[in-house]
Amino acid sequence: MATVKASRDDVRAMVTALFVTNAALDRARRQKKGASTLSLLQVIAATHGIRPSEIATAQDVHPSQVTRQVRELERLGLVQITADVADGRSCRVTLTSAGSAELHALTEEGLHRFGLFVADWEPEEVRMLTSLLQKLEASKATVAARQRPPSGRYWARQTA
Repeated sequence: MATVKASRDDVRAMVTALFVTNAALDRARRQKKGASTLSLLQVIAATHGIRPSEIATAQDVHPSQVTRQVRELERLGLVQITADVADGRSCRVTLTSAGSAELHALTEEGLHRFGLFVADWEPEEVRMLTSLLQKLEASKATVAARQRPPSGRYWARQTA
């Protein structure tokens, strides 16, 4: 079977569609309280006792924004903040049982909303989109690994 590569116009159309979708998701995360809370709770749930600086890195936001968000989540009883014994300048953030319940509720709300987006789709179309997005992520990782500069000191790799 002959391999046909995607045309530049096909790639441009795909990139445009992905950028539009990504922008809409980013906008929702910034503007809708539930979406931003869900995103933050997901990051905290993924790493027990995560540091605020790690949250900021994961969310690609300034650390001061995380500080405000985490304080609000603590005020609401959704997270517990404890001193970081390894680093007295930092703290650790963990979900409380109320935080886990809120994460579950917001996840269900999000799944319902996305279910509405694809309500008129055939189940195979939803599975196909999922498969293609996973394939795109795998392809991105492969390309990134190939393009990563060699590790170590550059001068030690040079030949005389």
